[in-house]
Amino acid sequence: MIEWSEEDLMIRDAVRGWIDAEVRPNLDALESGELPPYDLLRSLYKTFGMDEMARSSFQSRLAKEREGGAAGSDGERAGGGSAAMSMIPVIELCKVAPGLVSAMGVGLGLAAGTIMKRGTPEQKERWALPLLTMEKVGAWAITEPNSGSDAFGGMQATARKDGDEYVLNGSKTFITNGPYADTIVFYCKLDQGEDPRNREILTFVLDRGMPGLEQSKPLRKMGLHSSPTGELFLNDVRAGADRLLSSGAQGGKESARQNFVTERAGVAAMALGVIEECLKLSVEYAKTRELWGQRIGDFQLIQLKLAKMEVARLNVQNLVFRHIEMQRAGRTPTLAEASAMKLYAAQAASEVAQEAVQLFGGNGYMSEYRVEQLARDAKSFQIYAGTDEIQITHIARDLLSR
Repeated sequence: MIEWSEEDLMIRDAVRGWIDAEVRPNLDALESGELPPYDLLRSLYKTFGMDEMARSSFQSRLAKEREGGAAGSDGERAGGGSAAMSMIPVIELCKVAPGLVSAMGVGLGLAAGTIMKRGTPEQKERWALPLLTMEKVGAWAITEPNSGSDAFGGMQATARKDGDEYVLNGSKTFITNGPYADTIVFYCKLDQGEDPRNREILTFVLDRGMPGLEQSKPLRKMGLHSSPTGELFLNDVRAGADRLLSSGAQGGKESARQNFVTERAGVAAMALGVIEECLKLSVEYAKTRELWGQRIGDFQLIQLKLAKMEVARLNVQNLVFRHIEMQRAGRTPTLAEASAMKLYAAQAASEVAQEAVQLFGGNGYMSEYRVEQLARDAKSFQIYAGTDEIQITHIARDLLSR
């Protein structure tokens, strides 16, 4: 794949039209936190029939599973639809409000994705389907205040067996959709008296309003303001066995790793949207802004910035196209491949956005010139789903293990 097909471009233009009509007029309200993103995302799903596609795909997969067949290939998206259709809205939304993609991606790819991979048919119908159709908001809770990048080893949240139920305790932080989530996929350790670092990882599905579960107000943060982030506090939350997802051969730890692959590979598409928008805005500004009697685009230093942005755009676009081709072939990237995609794309997006601010000069530091917001948002790509440093570790370990 070296370029979008005509059908892809028609989808892209339709998505752009919807964004111009629905998202851009609400950008200030999204940035201030006054407007949570979920109704806009539901509108996107209904407008393009993505909710019905998700429902149809879900029912087909579930019927196949109940008949004893495979639930679907690794390249098949949880919500259905083509690989390109799943990428194009991500790219286009990230040109305006990358936080919308974070909010959508966590609910669909991580929360619903985990339930679809490890849940029983009953659990999938009960919790995954409403997430896949955007009827409900999902959160994926693994990060804790004292664990950081040591998500598994430093995990302190516990599940203690009590009769036919489990009693959950602990806290989570930096949880996307945490303040508004209806359904929470919660990771913790089974407490049976062993050394905490050696305990089995369990995964539960929790609902808003369960006794002992507290969801904080949105946290204030540097960027991604259109993606609410919060904390979760669990104090003796009782969960029946019907809320426990299957551990499988590798347990909850392997399930989380699979989600890291999905999340990290998706950052390339998010980065491409930011890069394309920053380049477009920078080229327009370089053509119209004049200094010393000529447009700034005539200065070689400005041309160098634009040329480097274009190189980054081409490289990240190629990563996205490669990922689409892998999905079409039914192949999932390895953890090292996904980490490499994320590392390069996240750094490229952050560098391009910062250069765009520099190109705009004083105007670039003002909110009305949108590169300021995109620069703040792009920085998050180097932190969430594993920092740059963690990506480097995964890539290097893979190389050294060969």
